[in-house]
Amino acid sequence: MASDLKTDVLVIGAGPAGSMTAKWAAKHGASVLMIEKRQEIGSPVRCGEGMSKDWLPDVGIKPGRWVNVEVEGARIFSPNETVFEINEKDAGNEVGYVVERDEFDKQLAIDAANAGVEVRLKTAATGILKENGKVVGAKVKQFGTTFDVHAKVTVGADGFESQVGRWAGVPTNIALKDMDSCLQYRMTNVDCDIRFCDFYLGKVAPGGYVWIFPKAEGLANVGIGVQVSQIHGMAEPRDYLDRWIAKHPAYAKGKKIDMVGGGVSISPPLKQTVTDGFMVVGDAARMIDPLTGGGIANGCIAGKICGTVAAKAAQTNNASKEALMEYDRGWRARLEEKLYRNWLAKEKLTSLSDETFDKVVDALQGVKLQKLNVHNILKAVRDKYPEVTKEFEAFI
Repeated sequence: MASDLKTDVLVIGAGPAGSMTAKWAAKHGASVLMIEKRQEIGSPVRCGEGMSKDWLPDVGIKPGRWVNVEVEGARIFSPNETVFEINEKDAGNEVGYVVERDEFDKQLAIDAANAGVEVRLKTAATGILKENGKVVGAKVKQFGTTFDVHAKVTVGADGFESQVGRWAGVPTNIALKDMDSCLQYRMTNVDCDIRFCDFYLGKVAPGGYVWIFPKAEGLANVGIGVQVSQIHGMAEPRDYLDRWIAKHPAYAKGKKIDMVGGGVSISPPLKQTVTDGFMVVGDAARMIDPLTGGGIANGCIAGKICGTVAAKAAQTNNASKEALMEYDRGWRARLEEKLYRNWLAKEKLTSLSDETFDKVVDALQGVKLQKLNVHNILKAVRDKYPEVTKEFEAFI
């Protein structure tokens, strides 16, 4: 049996939020162990691989070889395929770079390791350690050997299917209407425009959208997200995507060379993200944007705050829920209002007819939006189709 370990901060999960948390905890002087259940960080990829870029300097990330394409903006297609173009700066958190997500995740882990973090692969948390109701680490299994890791602060960064939060006593359950089922092909021999990330709305993807993220000339990620509550079987997302591809000659002639699938939360943010000795961050904390399904930026922004607070808690020997609430308040100040408003908007948008989506995109023709958000879109639509915005008055 391996001997038990002690560390200031234990981070469970080495995705972007986990690596960012670990790096910033180490930069602030904490001893940090980050564990990852897979044998390779970032693989298999379960991501559309689009991200915005204006937030990267805030959290100390420099663009590297993981960037495939820098796009000019986004194109949004209504069901009748009227198109609305918007530039990258105003397009929201899925547009800016198209990346190699496994390379990106590895680079963040390298940054964490270079800051002093110990990283252990093929190492899974199997339970939470508690003393007097306080989280004091985790039970861990590596290569069939079980041992305990004792930590002053434990962080759950174990992604969409997070178990660690639940074990620690932080409720992470979500409703079916707050989940999307996603499927994506990497396709070659397609006619994609590398200047834009494309989004197709309406019944082609019930409660979600079809996306095209260009990786290079003739190479693109072609994917779909559909609301779980609007489908009847797990094969349906593929059926919807295959039908869409068959109707678009630029992609019907393409060849599939890769396929990934998975779930994404489109829920409101968690009401609780800390308890005594424990914090939860990133996709595990439901920080994914409910409108776009994008979570990389939010996870990294919250991870920096989480790591900073974790180091402080370790150094002061105070990891009480009250002390860790500095993290909860910090990420909410940056992210919560937008996440909650976008969840409310998602609740409405997932019920819209194709005819209404056509009117929305038609109303945006020729409009210069300062920022692509629900408020600005609805103001533009109200001018042309006031009847469409009646249900959305609260957002205007």
